[in-house]
Amino acid sequence: MLALPLFGAIAAFGTAPESQLLLPRTAVPEQLKIDLGEALVPTPASFVREERFQRGDTLSSLLLRLGVNTEDTQKLLRSQSNALRRLRTGTSVNAEVGADGALLSMNYVPGNDTLTMIVRDGEAFKASESHLALRPQTVLKSATIRSSLFSAADAAGLPDGVAIQLAEVFAGDIDFHRDLRKGDRFSVVYEVLYHEGRVARSGRLLAAEFMNAGKIYRAVWYSGANSKGGYYTPEGKNLRKAFLRSPLEFSRVSSGFGMRMHPIAQQWRAHRGLDYAAPSGTRVRSVGDGVVDFSGRQGGYGNMVILRHTGQYSTAYAHLGRIAAGLHRGSRVAQGDTLGFVGQTGWATGPHLHYEFRIAGEARNPLAVAMPAALPVSAHELAAFRLQAAPLASKLDLIANSNLALLE
Repeated sequence: MLALPLFGAIAAFGTAPESQLLLPRTAVPEQLKIDLGEALVPTPASFVREERFQRGDTLSSLLLRLGVNTEDTQKLLRSQSNALRRLRTGTSVNAEVGADGALLSMNYVPGNDTLTMIVRDGEAFKASESHLALRPQTVLKSATIRSSLFSAADAAGLPDGVAIQLAEVFAGDIDFHRDLRKGDRFSVVYEVLYHEGRVARSGRLLAAEFMNAGKIYRAVWYSGANSKGGYYTPEGKNLRKAFLRSPLEFSRVSSGFGMRMHPIAQQWRAHRGLDYAAPSGTRVRSVGDGVVDFSGRQGGYGNMVILRHTGQYSTAYAHLGRIAAGLHRGSRVAQGDTLGFVGQTGWATGPHLHYEFRIAGEARNPLAVAMPAALPVSAHELAAFRLQAAPLASKLDLIANSNLALLE
């Protein structure tokens, strides 16, 4: 009987509204004392700025944007003009400048894997260079040819240096002057080199796939036991041909092999070579390893270089505006070495290169001859090659599968 009221009291307490249990709250304003002297951030002794050397810039305008005062600008231009001349459009410059505009230090990367540093030394400045510690990072990209290799590379954000490597790797199988088709595609795996988290430059092409007219070509980089390195198919076949298809990196054939109307004699004559139209000064390269058999002036050919290669092969390069310095009979040249520069010496109506490919002394059409390949990976290196090539080939497969998924 006594317990019933107790339970009732407990039940009543448990169901009381929550609002009745809250304590009243009152806002009380309070004045805070602030010492303005302590609150202000002191002016820094120096500050760091970064500016890009832009097209149309002068050294004075760049230093002005960096906050360098007039006095130090003049000192710097007088004492370090040689170091500053290496600045190129697009180069980022970092500078530490005092509160009074005095230059304390500045640095930039001129593009040759070195860091140029200019530091204050009393009232003067000293410049020094150090080798960059570059960190490689692998990048995968693909593109489709719409008009040219370089336009496709630009659309994909591929550096020109990598596009040139791509063309050189497949130069023995694809004539990039004549064989490209709209819809051809390529995939690349290459290195980008970073310095302190920023891109310094593009690096080596590590692997590539090129589909030309429906046929697929693949290449992987292998450093090799001799550290020279080269490009091979994933099976170990050497992609480097004994001869390149063309002595010019990019040009067009202006006169083919065979009978033609001679532009000067105005008669039908056999043309025993190929003419490549190109601007004066364009680099002419050796299509293969060889020895210089002739270097000099030769009648209607003008300035001419003739090379002897292994076996019965020889090549000739005529109408050169200038022959490369130091090239004389007996000189050894490697594939890709510079022999001279396009001109119009001899019987020539305009700047172009006349190129002949000879077998046993007889001129042959280099676009129709099956070029011999260089040696494949040796048997004792095959295991090491596969260990290096397999991951690169897998990356090409990954790009190919991604492209198929996008199409689907």
